[in-house]
Amino acid sequence: MSFQTRDGRDWTPQYLITIDAKKCIGCGRCFKVCGRDVMTLKGINEEGELIDLDNDEDDEIEKKIMVLNDQGACIGCGACARVCPADCQTHVSAAAEAA
Repeated sequence: MSFQTRDGRDWTPQYLITIDAKKCIGCGRCFKVCGRDVMTLKGINEEGELIDLDNDEDDEIEKKIMVLNDQGACIGCGACARVCPADCQTHVSAAAEAA
């Protein structure tokens, strides 16, 4: 699936499909540029389990990371990849994902 920009240049969306938890630093930059709630911030406890962030469990959190919240809401703009300092995201075109 490819589209054109307003001035007629070809453009192929690159959709976010994964976030590498080992690389993610939980900075939230990707979350801030995405207006579609594709990602959310979660905590990882000592056992390596994802937990929701709330003030009661802050002492149990070993690390904060971004995780996919609503993958289907991604429009493939790539803004999140451009602001990520950890290069922890994987994006693919719709054609590559279907293959």
